[in-house]
Amino acid sequence: MIPAAFAYHRASSVDEAVRLLQELGDDARVLAGGHSLLPAMKLRLARPGAVVDIGRIEGLRGIRRQVDHVEVGALTRHADLAAARLPAGLEALAECADRIADPQVRRRGTIGGSLCHADPSADWPAAVLALEGQLVLVGPGGERVVPAAEWFVAPFMTALQPGEILTAIRFPVPQARSGSAYLKLARKASDFAIVGAAARVTVDGSGRCTGAAVGVTGVGDVPYRATAVEDLLVGRVLDDQVIAEAAARAVEGVDPVSDVHAGAEYRAQVAQVYVRRAVQEALGRALSQPA
Repeated sequence: MIPAAFAYHRASSVDEAVRLLQELGDDARVLAGGHSLLPAMKLRLARPGAVVDIGRIEGLRGIRRQVDHVEVGALTRHADLAAARLPAGLEALAECADRIADPQVRRRGTIGGSLCHADPSADWPAAVLALEGQLVLVGPGGERVVPAAEWFVAPFMTALQPGEILTAIRFPVPQARSGSAYLKLARKASDFAIVGAAARVTVDGSGRCTGAAVGVTGVGDVPYRATAVEDLLVGRVLDDQVIAEAAARAVEGVDPVSDVHAGAEYRAQVAQVYVRRAVQEALGRALSQPA
């Protein structure tokens, strides 16, 4: 199909983009990589009166290592993250990027666009939650930072306020002996996650878990941190039995959705399996590092 008529604006800076969004009001949408917005427009599911293209703004693309965090520009493409050399403990970023859709989407789609679209079955939410990302926003009131755990409000809804633009995502550099992983059961036609699970595990010199975070996507109305799993992991030496016991709580406090792709009971069972596997993979990477 062909999109409904709209006005096109190309912003040359973040400030210009914010100004345009203020002037155009609620009828404007931001265009990044285009792999979420444009299909919705072609299907007439989205009919913005104006589009603000931020795709050529300098500084919104790339991966920058700082002293205590890694900053990923919102326009960084999935393929760039899949090929990136990242600090130990952030392996889930590259794994998540490499498992998104197909090569065409990975070479055009952006991490920021995906996070703002907030599809409940998207891959990035699980990884960003498990790695405790911080989303950097710029709007009429200046800059503010939103923790990933507060970002996903409802299906396709985020904490992004009118007139704001997501400019970067910051990931704390993990402590020594940390590992992470992302795994998913995908829909074969689209590669969206029926269930996706990301885990980060940190261990001490004796192999005891000193920190854990688990993000799950595709199961509930919104992606979430599986805090019940994390609580059972921290403070224990993680063997298969302990991990299985923790993973059994993967959907605690969550109502799994049921749709044409999978029923609620099936999703709950798969979530336990993939959380267990993600934790085991993350643990293996943590233990492989020098004490």
